[in-house]
Amino acid sequence: MTNFEHTRRQFVLPDGQLYFAGNSLGPAPKAAAKRVQQTIEAEWGSMVVKAWNTAGWMDQPDKLGNRLAPIVGATPDTITTGDTLSIKVFQALSSAVSMRPERRVILSDSGNFPTDLYMAGGLVNLLQSDYELRVVEPEGIMHALSENVAVVMLTQADYRTGRLHSMKDITQRAHEVGALTVWDLAHTAGAIATNLDTNKVDFAVGCTYKFLNAGPGSPAFIYVAPHLIDTASSVLSGWLGHARPFAFEPEYQAAAGIRHFRVGTPSVLAMASLDAALDVWDEVNINEVHSRSIELSELFIVEMAKSCPSLTLASPTDPYQRGSQVSFNCDYGYPLMQALIAAGVVGDFRAPDIIRFGITPLFLNEDDILKAVGIMQNIVDSASWDKPEFHARKAVT
Repeated sequence: MTNFEHTRRQFVLPDGQLYFAGNSLGPAPKAAAKRVQQTIEAEWGSMVVKAWNTAGWMDQPDKLGNRLAPIVGATPDTITTGDTLSIKVFQALSSAVSMRPERRVILSDSGNFPTDLYMAGGLVNLLQSDYELRVVEPEGIMHALSENVAVVMLTQADYRTGRLHSMKDITQRAHEVGALTVWDLAHTAGAIATNLDTNKVDFAVGCTYKFLNAGPGSPAFIYVAPHLIDTASSVLSGWLGHARPFAFEPEYQAAAGIRHFRVGTPSVLAMASLDAALDVWDEVNINEVHSRSIELSELFIVEMAKSCPSLTLASPTDPYQRGSQVSFNCDYGYPLMQALIAAGVVGDFRAPDIIRFGITPLFLNEDDILKAVGIMQNIVDSASWDKPEFHARKAVT
């Protein structure tokens, strides 16, 4: 059984802060700084270039993929890490499109994260011809899945509200019409059980700096279903996806297995941080994390309804229809969030009017929930959010 008091002690939690932004950037695991420092001093500092071999740097992307596999319900050797999430979105999407050459539609929804839509739009522009990015309302995805769809690309949890798509049902329907699926797990990896293999997902991508707590700019990951690994190809034919990178051959030959979805040079220091962050998961069960998240989220919603009734719940009321976050609509959401942050309750704001709170049981508990609600009630009741300094927009919201 997961000991959440133990996991809480493994994170750096700044004094005077109640941290509800783990759905945006997870806090630092205490082991991360030591691991990165060890990599700098004992590996880079001592071995220098030899560390690619002697410290195993070159193999880190795939080793870390295998550490991620049980968290997202994947078979070993189906995940590799590296690059950024946007790169992995493009990589998975272009691969899926190439596997359905007779079809011309990429299907997505208006609740998708904008970057994913930007990458899909860029791919369509690159392909030209009669390719189309078709964007429908989230509720219309099942109806829009037809035999001209090559791939459906969705973010599992809406970044604004936490609303969940049914991965199982949509993937099944996509396969019925002959389409492939690309799932973005940015807001679900490390929060809920995604069960990629069981749900027969074709491709999945995700980041590691939110619920996986690997640090800002930490490596992204890509998953390819076992039955597709040997036939899927990556349009991004990167040096480290080559079968023999150090042969320096002028012609590209893809490496076997998931390795041919590697692109650029491993980000060694960031991967050291990810490796340390994944140590927390050695003693954590993802199903228990989700169950605990539901308990804390339900408490938060109930107490907020009593204490701040002027705020409107934007997240689904059914806990199994939302990810590990709770969001509210508020006309003065931006200054309210700035006032909350100043008072030590750290969440974030998403335009035009949503305030978000990540409910991350690895380091949050009931006392944190109740304290945060009390602080918010005081700010709302006193209208202390309505100060010039809280209205001033910052670059990152």
